[in-house]
Amino acid sequence: MEVQHHGTPNDPNWERKAIERIALEGIAEQRRQRRWGIFFKLLGFVYLGVVLAFVIDWGDSAERLGDGKRHTALVQLNGVIQAKGDASAERITTALQSAFEDQGTQGVILRINSPGGSPVQSGIINDEILRLRAKYPSIPLYVVVEDICASGGYYVAAAADKIFVDKASIVGSIGVLMDGFGFTGTMEKLGVERRLLTAGQNKGFLDPFSPQDANHKEYAQQMLGEIHKQFVDVVRKGRGKRLKETPEMFSGLMWTGARSIDLGLADAYGTVESVARDTIKAEDIRDYTVKQNIAEKLARQFGANMAEGATSALSRFVLR
Repeated sequence: MEVQHHGTPNDPNWERKAIERIALEGIAEQRRQRRWGIFFKLLGFVYLGVVLAFVIDWGDSAERLGDGKRHTALVQLNGVIQAKGDASAERITTALQSAFEDQGTQGVILRINSPGGSPVQSGIINDEILRLRAKYPSIPLYVVVEDICASGGYYVAAAADKIFVDKASIVGSIGVLMDGFGFTGTMEKLGVERRLLTAGQNKGFLDPFSPQDANHKEYAQQMLGEIHKQFVDVVRKGRGKRLKETPEMFSGLMWTGARSIDLGLADAYGTVESVARDTIKAEDIRDYTVKQNIAEKLARQFGANMAEGATSALSRFVLR
């Protein structure tokens, strides 16, 4: 039986062994931490790779787009037509220019799935389509409508050689709106007083926190009427004798794809694949759509433009 004095072992080397044991445990702990660190780093790289795979739309490579082989050029217009977004005039016109300039392009398809948007952005795209069609008369441009081609979307489509739809597509809404809010009743209930100072008697035009002014309302209606007339003129010019006008055609109503063909707002049924194969006669479809870079997509995903969107929603002209 071993006897210990004051808690000290009889083994004269106990201190050295204890230090060695502590050191070994420390080394083992460091190894464990390194292994976990490597694991989490690898996990982070895998996660980043998955995110990049979803964020990046690789599309057709630049080398393939410029090889001169016969193909149908595709440009996609998706979502609301606005200055900042996938369907901005800058992105769409840039893509269309690249599509027409490629020597291998036999025809261009503009695939539209949009409820409308800015009349200015829509007008810029419409004008550019007309310019490119005149510059490259041998290259036709066809619009293929998917779910919806309304208002500003149809403003763009009217410039095409032909418009193809699905029988259940939604087409039309040839009208203009200006939306906003009025908070005067709420302010009275809350006991809030509006103090608006202006230099210029109409500087507070359609201020949402002030009672609606009859003169301002009348002036806004005049502007809406002017923009609506521009829209109607574009449709009449683009569709020509194919258009079978009715009293409701320019009222803002929408129709199914089947009915839009009857009215002359569209020409026939078709998809991107069928138009490329049967109309353009070039089954190789190449996408010229300008993609957003990673920073832009992440900024939109995390709501970088929320404040701007909330402000602009208070009062704006919209084709929809």
